[in-house]
Amino acid sequence: MKKLLFLAICLFTVGTVSAQGYYYGPRHRRPPRRVVERSQPQRRYDDFYTPKVGVAVGLNVSNTVDAYNSNYSSSSIAGWHAGLTFDLPIVYPLSFAPEVLFSQKGYEVNDRDGKFTQRTNYIDVPLLAKFRVVRGFNLLVGPQLTFLTSTKNTYESNLGTSIDHIDNDADHSYVAGVVGVSFDINRNVEIRGRYNFDLGENRPYADQDLPNYRNQVWQVGLGFKFQ
Repeated sequence: MKKLLFLAICLFTVGTVSAQGYYYGPRHRRPPRRVVERSQPQRRYDDFYTPKVGVAVGLNVSNTVDAYNSNYSSSSIAGWHAGLTFDLPIVYPLSFAPEVLFSQKGYEVNDRDGKFTQRTNYIDVPLLAKFRVVRGFNLLVGPQLTFLTSTKNTYESNLGTSIDHIDNDADHSYVAGVVGVSFDINRNVEIRGRYNFDLGENRPYADQDLPNYRNQVWQVGLGFKFQ
């Protein structure tokens, strides 16, 4: 009887240990070691061939020169520009970079009779070739179609101030030349700097007494690109 009881206890103990091993697995088995492979250094992502759409905003410092009178001089005034930008890759390192911008220009003249300030609003359409010199630095050059939309003339003298607003039509369109640079801060933000100059006479009026002036504009701003 004692032998049978001892045998039963032994069988129960063995069965219990076997059952625990079945449900919970080996208690002291170590997980297999994973072989960690050294990854190759990843190359920096280059999105040159990805078309981009963006927006730009910045400062204009504009002035004017007389097409036929080198002695004519005027002072610069500040304005702003903003609009849409596009970057369409052609073949490395060349891209086509058209834009549509609202742009404020003008000039100021001081003489013994007082001060005359002209502020003009334009829709500018630069059609630029963009050359990547090195990664993050680009040169831009090309023509610009510019459409005069409105003019504001301010006359200030000892007699007071007179302001004249003129809504210009689509006939007042010109062609300008643009050169510039851009610096990529990252994939989505760039710093822009440009100079544009009217290639033809800019005459908002038929009055022959006014100078045949040409706008010259320095621009600096930021561009934000989206893919």
